[in-house]
Amino acid sequence: MVTGASRGIGAEIAQALAGEGARVTVMGRSLDALQTLAAGLPGAGHAAVACDVTDADSVAGAFEAARRQGGPVAVLVNNAGQAQSAPLAKTSLALWQQMLAVNLTGAFLCSQTAAPDMLAARWGRIINIASTAGLKGYAYVSAYTAAKHGVVGLTRSLALEFARKGVTVNAVCPGYTETDIVRESIERIVASTGRTPEQARAELEASNPQGRLVQPREVADAVRWLCRREAQSVTGQAIAVCGGEVM
Repeated sequence: MVTGASRGIGAEIAQALAGEGARVTVMGRSLDALQTLAAGLPGAGHAAVACDVTDADSVAGAFEAARRQGGPVAVLVNNAGQAQSAPLAKTSLALWQQMLAVNLTGAFLCSQTAAPDMLAARWGRIINIASTAGLKGYAYVSAYTAAKHGVVGLTRSLALEFARKGVTVNAVCPGYTETDIVRESIERIVASTGRTPEQARAELEASNPQGRLVQPREVADAVRWLCRREAQSVTGQAIAVCGGEVM
């Protein structure tokens, strides 16, 4: 199961896991895009299911539909997320709650729903796509940063809870990655500062010691490795994919 899979990092993760031979169910709000993605994945048995990860009933229904098509859930990648920026004084309660709901509550609901299958099988992988914002602070994104710190905390807690039950739980924490979220960040920088898109992009690239944006495939490769049996001893970790921005 890969949430938020219709584009960007989620779509790359789906491609990577399907390439490993997994039957992949892609979840998100854009069913048409998900169906197109599922149809183009290598292998067979893939499915697309509409789901709002912030809604418990939607999550329950989506997982039930996925189980009918693909059987018990062995791997869950909580990728659905959203980033919005605002200074503290302009961070409304609605914005705060939205960032928590999409980035943190969604991971909680999906993990809670998938875990029984993994515990019954005594094997499973839960991988939360967090962010370097879950490992350090960034100005003007306090709600997003708080939510991603929560994702890392959830990861560590579940890893200990499931440590003797064959289920590993890890977080992958990308830095600025070539996705729609970064493109939207560039647009906001241009609108608020008057810089050119090239200058705004260069500013984000400069945060990475390698001087570039992370590519979605690099994040997917980290997820793919964590899903392998060889990664059984790796759990409770927050793995930064950021060119050395976070040590």
